[in-house]
Amino acid sequence: MKKNYKIEVDCANCANKMEEAAKATAGVKDATVNFMALKMIVEFEDGADVDSVMQDVLKNCKKVEDDCEIYL
Repeated sequence: MKKNYKIEVDCANCANKMEEAAKATAGVKDATVNFMALKMIVEFEDGADVDSVMQDVLKNCKKVEDDCEIYL
């Protein structure tokens, strides 16, 4: 399953760090961040608890870019 999320991030490099952090999160099959559109598309692994995984994605993104935001 794929879901779109609105994000807030200051620069393209930060967006790239967020994308890599999201991809490294358990339960995420793939993730793409579009800096220009301020969107994140997350594809979840089969059977993943979407809400729980997205909380982990947010935590991981905050580790690499502490002022980023994902609107869940």
